[in-house]
Amino acid sequence: MSVIARTRSRLRAAVVAVTAASIVIAVAGCGTGKDAVAQGDTFEFVSPGGKTTITYDPPTSRKKVRVIRGSDVVTGQQLSLDDFTGKVVVINVWGQWCGPCRGETAGLEDTYTATKDLGVEFLGINLRDNRQDAQDYIANRKITYPSIFDYPGRTLVDLTTPTSVVPTTVVLDRAHRAAAVFLRTVTADELSALVRRLAAESPPTPRVP
Repeated sequence: MSVIARTRSRLRAAVVAVTAASIVIAVAGCGTGKDAVAQGDTFEFVSPGGKTTITYDPPTSRKKVRVIRGSDVVTGQQLSLDDFTGKVVVINVWGQWCGPCRGETAGLEDTYTATKDLGVEFLGINLRDNRQDAQDYIANRKITYPSIFDYPGRTLVDLTTPTSVVPTTVVLDRAHRAAAVFLRTVTADELSALVRRLAAESPPTPRVP
């Protein structure tokens, strides 16, 4: 191998190493000393600090997420977080190609069915999927709550969660403030307990202009 060829090979290896390190940093977060940070009036997920479950309590510490919107995986109609005003909302990032996502699907559907009459809604965000594959998965698994089709992850930019962590579940209270983030599969028992508690919370007092 010539000197030029060896140099190019080393450069390519260096680029790969830097890229891999950047991905790890994006997932693991910076050493800020906090699990996550909510800045200003809008929720911004900054760093999990190695944790996979982050909660925001008391309610006054929570921040609202930005409005997320996109086309329904099945119908193509527009969906928006604003469609669920006043509801507790469970946002689940998933892909049919993701093994852990498959493992939590039944629990998510069961929790949705059991709690929707309490004012709880579920909204999926389908990531990096062929649309037909996602539609088939929804039909085969008999998923009844809607999902936004978001192949490139644009919706997640508005949600400000780590796009490289799938599945991710973000649970919002009735004011659409982030109450919990799960960077892992979530069980039906822990999710049910959480959304029932949030559904029973008193609504926040509106700010006086």
